[in-house]
Amino acid sequence: MESANQVPIAVIGAGPVGLAAAAHLLERGLDPIVFEAGSTAGAAIEQWRHIRLFSPWRFNLDAAAVRLLEGTGWESPRPTALPYGGELIENYLTPLANTPEIASRLNTGAKVIAVTRQGLDKTHSRNRETTPFVVRVEDQDGSVRDHVVAAVIDASGTWSTRNPLGTSGLPALGEAAASKHISASLPDVVGRDRAAFAARRVLVVGAGHSAANTLINLAALVREEPDTTILWAVRGPSAEKVYGGEDSDGLPARGQLGSRLRRLVEAGTIELHTGFGIRSLNTVNNGVVIDAVDGRTLEADIVVPCTGFRPDLDILRELRLDLDPAVEAPTQLGPLIDPEFHSCGTVAPHGAKMLAHPEKDFYIVGMKSYGRAPTFLLATGYEQVRSVAAALAGDHAASDAVHLELPETGVCSAGAGTSCDAPSSAIPEAAEPASSCCAPAAVTVQAEEAEQPESSCCTAPEPAFLGIPTGLAHGRQA
Repeated sequence: MESANQVPIAVIGAGPVGLAAAAHLLERGLDPIVFEAGSTAGAAIEQWRHIRLFSPWRFNLDAAAVRLLEGTGWESPRPTALPYGGELIENYLTPLANTPEIASRLNTGAKVIAVTRQGLDKTHSRNRETTPFVVRVEDQDGSVRDHVVAAVIDASGTWSTRNPLGTSGLPALGEAAASKHISASLPDVVGRDRAAFAARRVLVVGAGHSAANTLINLAALVREEPDTTILWAVRGPSAEKVYGGEDSDGLPARGQLGSRLRRLVEAGTIELHTGFGIRSLNTVNNGVVIDAVDGRTLEADIVVPCTGFRPDLDILRELRLDLDPAVEAPTQLGPLIDPEFHSCGTVAPHGAKMLAHPEKDFYIVGMKSYGRAPTFLLATGYEQVRSVAAALAGDHAASDAVHLELPETGVCSAGAGTSCDAPSSAIPEAAEPASSCCAPAAVTVQAEEAEQPESSCCTAPEPAFLGIPTGLAHGRQA
């Protein structure tokens, strides 16, 4: 990359993958500048701090970030423990953001609203590859400023752009007007958000781990607030996929989640409605009426949209992108992560070459790089940014030699919506996952030789999606 020593490299997002990108750039002697829309590093995770992950700490720490932290006397968490979102922030992201090397380069309350080439819109080609980027940022006070940078790594995730409640990828009729009756995707129903849910009629929409967690936590609320009613709507013909492998699951904690959810449905604590594709929402008195495409209706006081997430591409409109038409990931990556054929354990290691766009020195990494596919793992994102940093530093041999340590993977198999790094607040702390038939512990390939993996026992036979917080795993409603 030209001019790297004169102009910084922009990193959009200060979540786990964004901060890891900054750490790898620093190790390469490059100068990152990090823009975070929230008031602190990991601001999106702060919204689901009450949720516990299925993947243990050893898969949630980046090697370059750990090396940076070790110079501060930081104490690593127990590798086999399952962190809550809040612990991920407090024991990892906040200390990392506070290291002198990153703190001096981190801009919080800085929302990126556009990325372009200096003086060039996307239609202009002459000298494009040697022209620096401009990152336009809106600060919390509303002021707007431009930053000239040599390269851009977009690790902004997808948390801010959830999938709509309606079918066909569109909002349901009346969805916007009913917004006051629609909660966040992972509300803390037994904690800080309790008042909004206690003694209310609650409809949870979705067929992934976000839905499962919210339903189980609502069941806990019912024990203390028996006037609370739980409704659950899934678009598919049954909830079997959400129950997963139960006692046969390669990851016991995840199996327990499915078993608990099934028992709650069978006991009548949760009222399940299958085949319920939402057509419209209509505000009535202090609640909302939800109409299905087949004519059925439900009434609720509040709706929890566990429908997954999609990437926000608006800020990149002036860049030349090459995206898979189905999942909105980089074109070379798209077929390898299509959730109709792959779970996270069957995705080949990949780096800068597979993430490249026609726009030289621009990369989308982390959750956003997977577009609408739900198969993302933090470990995958860390290897992405290691490879990208090497490419930007001109070390193409290191960039091409991608190496990925994967969970042995009840963590990647289908069931409960293809779990990946799926959070779960409803599980006990677990030891290391048991081995399974799925992914190997480590894989190394040359980027140009990576091929679509053969199908394996942990590949979903049909689409299996989930709604998951940014930077970890995500998707859409099944």
